[in-house]
Amino acid sequence: MIGLSSYLVLAALMFSIGLFGVLTRRNAVGILLGIELMLNAVNINLVAFARFHGDLLGLVFTLFTLSITVAEVAVGLAIVIVIFRVRRTVEADRLDLLRW
Repeated sequence: MIGLSSYLVLAALMFSIGLFGVLTRRNAVGILLGIELMLNAVNINLVAFARFHGDLLGLVFTLFTLSITVAEVAVGLAIVIVIFRVRRTVEADRLDLLRW
């Protein structure tokens, strides 16, 4: 049987890869993918702790965060599509549309 530390290492690795993607990508879609990877790492932690403590509360929180993640993806991609239509680019360095 796989121990709790294996799941935590996997989640930390996924979170690190997502953080690296957010910090190094210039493409807005790549940044959104990095954020999604980080959120999935959090979900792995929640499910692992719920499994090893025998509590269903972690699974409930995971379902809640998954629904929030789906809404975040829909809104984020809609914003990226609108910005692409206006600016013809999705590079994060050139997106100053919301600045004052």
